[in-house]
Amino acid sequence: MKIVVLGGGLSTERHVALVSATSVCRALRSLGHRAVFVDTFLGLENYAGTPAEAFDEPDGLCGQVAIEHEAPDIAAVIASRKYKSPSRLGKGVLEICALADCVFLGLHGADGEDGKIQAMLELLGVPYTGSGPLPSGMAMDKRVGKRIVGGAGVPTPAWRELRYTEADIPALTESLPVPCAVKVVDGGSSIGVALPDTREQLGEALRDLLRFDSPVIVEEKIVGRELTVPVLDGKALSPIQIVPPPGGSFNYVAKYQSGEEGAQELCPAPITEAERALLCEAAVRAHEALGLAVYSRSDFILDGEGRAWWLEVNTLPGMTPNSLIPKAAKIEGLDYPHLCERIVELSLAVRR
Repeated sequence: MKIVVLGGGLSTERHVALVSATSVCRALRSLGHRAVFVDTFLGLENYAGTPAEAFDEPDGLCGQVAIEHEAPDIAAVIASRKYKSPSRLGKGVLEICALADCVFLGLHGADGEDGKIQAMLELLGVPYTGSGPLPSGMAMDKRVGKRIVGGAGVPTPAWRELRYTEADIPALTESLPVPCAVKVVDGGSSIGVALPDTREQLGEALRDLLRFDSPVIVEEKIVGRELTVPVLDGKALSPIQIVPPPGGSFNYVAKYQSGEEGAQELCPAPITEAERALLCEAAVRAHEALGLAVYSRSDFILDGEGRAWWLEVNTLPGMTPNSLIPKAAKIEGLDYPHLCERIVELSLAVRR
């Protein structure tokens, strides 16, 4: 098949989306597919051939990418583009997608998981991987996701929405409960998240999150073990426990860096069969309640009393070979290249 793997983009998760997409592209090519990597924002501006010829490039236009220690400088990415246009789609993106048998979405965050790309591909009539525009948009907005999943009977921590300015911060710092979790509603990769334990930390977090120009939710902080549960083809895969580095939290650095700064990922998670069943049922229920398709990954806190609290769902979770879904799929006997191919096959069936 001719497969365009879209990655990069302009979200704060750009680096992750570059590595996910190029990894998927190489995996699909190893199985004989004519896969090509395309950066959603930069497009084909550095490619001299035609869009049709790109499918036969020896390296699939993958190049060398890595997840950096810091989140990307989006202003620098915008300034680097030669194609000066207000469009968030780069040169040739629409043209090459229209030639594909399927578009694999290796994107994360805004312009990837929020349903916009999915809607564009629907209008083009091109099949793509994962969930449709409306379920993607609902899941991306933590406010909507929590209302729907909570309404389906899956416990989620108590929360409230905040819209505030710098002038409101002193009063909020005194009135909001601590400890708590403070999050922008459409963030990912632990960017735009703070876990203040004191009122001083809460004030600092509220000031920092103003830079995202986004509504914020303040959530009850549940103490317990962090777990994530992938869902593939309507069935839960093995839960994975996330163990933050000593004295740290599961932030952007802990997620993507190795060594002392990195988190441990225990797959399968060291939990009881009853806990496993509880988590798997909750993940599938969240997936179904939001109308998601093909695959997703729900994050939970398992508290000391054995209760599973749903935090959020990722509709396009990380797809590097070391990401969480590939680790869980491997336990089921599905290696990384065939997992990528399986996602394509399931998605084509959904689109038909």
